[in-house]
Amino acid sequence: MASPAAIQRSITPAVAGTIIPSSPLQRLSTFKDRTPSAPIPHSSSSPLDAFSSDPVFSALLSPDFDSTRFSTQALSSGSAAARAEKLEEGIRLLEKQLRSEVLSRHDDLLSQLSSLKDVESALSVVRSGISNLQSSVRRVRQEISDPYRQIRLKTVQLSNIHHTAELLQSTVRVLRLSKKLKDLMAVSATEPEKLDLSKAAQLHREIQILCEENSLAGIDVVDEEMIWLAETGNKLRSEAMKVLERGMEGLNQAEVGSGLQVFYNLGELRSTVDALITKYKNQGVKSVNMAMDLKAISASSGNFGPGGVQRTGTPQLGGGAKAKEALWQRMNTCMDQMHSIIVAIWHLQRVLSKKRDPFTHVLLLDEVIQDSDPMLTDRVWETLVKSFAGQMKSAFTASSFVKEIFTMGYPKLISMIENLLERISHDTDVKGVLPAISSEGKEQMVAAIDIFQTAFLALCLGRLSDLVNSVFPVSTRGSVPSKDQISRIILRIQEEIEAVKLDGHLTLLVLHEIGKVLHLLAERAEYQISAGPEARQVTGPATPSQLKNFTLYQHLQEVHARISSTIMGLPAIASEVLSPSLGVIYGVAHDSVTSLFQAMLDRLEVCILQIHEQNFSVHGMDAAMDNNASSYIEELQKCVVHFRSEFLSRLLPSSSTNVISTGTETICTRLLRSMASRVLIFFIRHASLVRPLSESGKLRMARDMAELELAVGQNLFPVEQLGAPYRALRAFRPVIFLETSQLGASPLLQDLPPSVILHHLYSRGPEELQSPMQRNKLTPLQYSLWLDSQGEDQIWKGIKATLDDYAAKVRARGDKEFSPVYPLMLRLGSLLTENAFVYQKS
Repeated sequence: MASPAAIQRSITPAVAGTIIPSSPLQRLSTFKDRTPSAPIPHSSSSPLDAFSSDPVFSALLSPDFDSTRFSTQALSSGSAAARAEKLEEGIRLLEKQLRSEVLSRHDDLLSQLSSLKDVESALSVVRSGISNLQSSVRRVRQEISDPYRQIRLKTVQLSNIHHTAELLQSTVRVLRLSKKLKDLMAVSATEPEKLDLSKAAQLHREIQILCEENSLAGIDVVDEEMIWLAETGNKLRSEAMKVLERGMEGLNQAEVGSGLQVFYNLGELRSTVDALITKYKNQGVKSVNMAMDLKAISASSGNFGPGGVQRTGTPQLGGGAKAKEALWQRMNTCMDQMHSIIVAIWHLQRVLSKKRDPFTHVLLLDEVIQDSDPMLTDRVWETLVKSFAGQMKSAFTASSFVKEIFTMGYPKLISMIENLLERISHDTDVKGVLPAISSEGKEQMVAAIDIFQTAFLALCLGRLSDLVNSVFPVSTRGSVPSKDQISRIILRIQEEIEAVKLDGHLTLLVLHEIGKVLHLLAERAEYQISAGPEARQVTGPATPSQLKNFTLYQHLQEVHARISSTIMGLPAIASEVLSPSLGVIYGVAHDSVTSLFQAMLDRLEVCILQIHEQNFSVHGMDAAMDNNASSYIEELQKCVVHFRSEFLSRLLPSSSTNVISTGTETICTRLLRSMASRVLIFFIRHASLVRPLSESGKLRMARDMAELELAVGQNLFPVEQLGAPYRALRAFRPVIFLETSQLGASPLLQDLPPSVILHHLYSRGPEELQSPMQRNKLTPLQYSLWLDSQGEDQIWKGIKATLDDYAAKVRARGDKEFSPVYPLMLRLGSLLTENAFVYQKS
């Protein structure tokens, strides 16, 4: 550090204002230029502010100022002396400014100077103290260096002694443990069954740990023992592996546990289990590959000559059956091997999940599987499924022979897979133990052959569709298939169901395809149905169009009945799958004859409507003794006989007029039941509208009802099986003969629709009590159509309106008595309409 005197000497010239010219510009300033220089700008501000605006001095303030370039420019400008004079003037101005600054701060500078003297004094004291400290440190260092060297030497010597003692102790322990192991192994030479593999493995592991932790390698006696120890370890691993594999094959938990304990004691449990998993994986993959090895199949089915399998995977002439049998046999072998592999791995996993080390109580499974690791069975199963799926896909694309066998024999193939899964589930179903395969794993195995399932379903659909297309060609609309052709379709459908009925899932898939075929069959049959006037005529003999419709109906009815019967033995879900398609078949069959039955019913209703043209008000003995039926009934009889001979005999089975159980009714018998019921109800309705009705007329109407019952029962449907309509007909006959006073309490009313009873009561009332038909001036047909569209409550409203009109007329005349029918109708109307639902439900 500079001394205060030096600092003072460096500052004194500046304070005195003495400047020693040293630069060329300073020397040039001593010469007086005759040309007066331009005055330097002066202001009260700093000279640097004036210099920054001056063209000459501003260059000196630039950070990249170059004196050589500045001098060159001054000399080349021709006014170098003037430039020099200007610079000299600038220097004088700066010196003046500097002197002014120093003088203005003279006191501050002097105080700083005194401070520097004090600092110099303090530094001299510190410097003396440091020198003394350094000498003390050198003296102390010299005094303690020798003891330190002695301590360090002794410490190293002690450490070496301790290390040597530890090596000797470890060596002695290794030799002692080795002797125990040798004694234990010596027993196995004479009595192998008495060898305690677990204890031997534990001794082996302790020796290894001692050698590794204490670095005993290089000690001759230890190296010699390690050679023998390695041989012993190999022997222990070999014996333990034999016990472990024997236990896995025989599903012996004790042997598996013993083998695992040996490897746990050896510290090789995880690596051993991983090796076993790899081994069984390879066995499974090899088994799958062998099952699809066409060369091996050819060799096992004979030889490589005629009858073998060619390179393309297609058997040579004469060898297809043998190769097929060999393929299925190898698939069975593959399934058995996969089963044994998975069960063995599951057994290993089961023992690992139960067994704990007797000393540390560590669960062996925790040593093998970490939290994120999959289970052992999942690892093996995933590999087997992946290999199997790959082989299936490869066989499908590369071998037409295998593709054909597995496609046509898919039910057998899926049966093998499901049998494998069922066997594995059964053999690994132990309470408290995870199953060998999860539901997802099973689905993966089944999905491995989806490609053949798709081909099988397509083949099934193709076979059935081709059969339907051959029976119902699109190009010819008028052709009707024969009964044998329809039977072949039904038989083929039944065979398809029979082939897969043992597999519920596959059955549903096949039923979906059969449903498509039934839709196609219904569509083709519907295209053939005739719907013109010829199909609806009922007055003449059956037309060709009607005969064709009858044949199509019988075919569709046969299909519906036999397929429905086939699926009755299947689970309920099978019926649900096929019901929509059978419903379509039923609907087309129904449509093929519905128009004819409607036309027949319309014709019979026309006959019944003629009842209103008859005179039932005739009085006298002659009318009462006339046993002949009315003309409209005779016409109705002729119609139903004609319908029976021309139409119904072709549509109904021969026993249709006998008692028919609900379960065996066909479409036509249902339509006939409906038509017969409608005829009876329609007759009762219009018979109740007949007005007036004399006693002779009642007898005639009773004969008509008897003739109607006989005609319907003999030619349409057994009337006793019609239920409510027949009870209504049987009840209406005695009702018309009851006195008006007896009607209200008669039990017969329960079997009749309320509207029929009320309409019949009009025939017993005065003429001014008009029926709704008379009041609204409707024809019987119009009124009948209105009745069809209304419920009993609405009909009662119309009847009630006529009763109110009648009451108003009576009151208008001033009469106080009403016809006995009036209060009876009011009472029965309100009572019967409330209970009308009983009749409708029955």
